[in-house]
Amino acid sequence: MAAGNHSTKRYIYLADDDSDDRDFFADAVLEVDPGIIVKQFTDGMYLMEDLLSIDPSALPDFIFLDLNMPRKSGFECLEEIRRHANLKHLNVIVHSTSRHPANIQSAMELGASFYAVKPSSFEKLKFLLQEILAMDLVGAVEERKKIILA
Repeated sequence: MAAGNHSTKRYIYLADDDSDDRDFFADAVLEVDPGIIVKQFTDGMYLMEDLLSIDPSALPDFIFLDLNMPRKSGFECLEEIRRHANLKHLNVIVHSTSRHPANIQSAMELGASFYAVKPSSFEKLKFLLQEILAMDLVGAVEERKKIILA
């Protein structure tokens, strides 16, 4: 986790090209923890531009990353994040509709902290967020075995 950034506020970045999914996610985060600020990106290119331009002390606590996005896919973002010295420690949760084993395996091999299939209901999404936000993802990165299929 990017400890100590943004004073005491927690920040989550969400990259997803579906505006309904972004709104659904932001509403769920608000209900789970109103103190968390969600910054939304419509594709991977905008996400990476922001991550590479901000001060390292202002990096988000979590990045939720959809796989299928225009201009730069979630796989491409994940690979770039893990190659960059100032970003490679970040908690990156792949948040996709895909349950395909090859996508899960690829995401984990590229360094995803966690892979979560997008839940089908608002209540399930809130539960998923509560679980992820309470986890020690540093251990999950090392193990590369933590997967939730909602």
